[in-house]
Amino acid sequence: MNRIVRYLLLACAWISCALGFVGIVIPVLPTTPFLLLAAFLFAKSSPRCHAWIVSTKVYKNYVEAFKESGGMPVSQKVKVLAISLPIMGVSAFAAQKVTVWVILGCAATFLLYLVLIRIPTLPADQARARRMAAQETQSE
Repeated sequence: MNRIVRYLLLACAWISCALGFVGIVIPVLPTTPFLLLAAFLFAKSSPRCHAWIVSTKVYKNYVEAFKESGGMPVSQKVKVLAISLPIMGVSAFAAQKVTVWVILGCAATFLLYLVLIRIPTLPADQARARRMAAQETQSE
């Protein structure tokens, strides 16, 4: 691979990674898609960085179950909504501007659509088995 292309992919991967980590605390910014993109770009540009990102706790919490099974357990969906929607509500209340209300309303609607409709819900036993498998690999 051309060095310039490799460095460009690596730079995009780090930007995507940073946006994914910021998305943990900013409810409007999605975490999983940015971390998936970062993992893909790291895989193409730097095996060492790819190994690092897939070993992080953030990647394992937000991406691994989704990547492997295509869904999220109910507990994780509840957690996402329980954190995101109140933060958006406080932001809307603090802003007192119609434009901000519209933007946050659209973001909240999109988040509800993603979490409740678009992203499949994993059965509780499958989520429990994934957690136990992850704990076994961490203890080794």
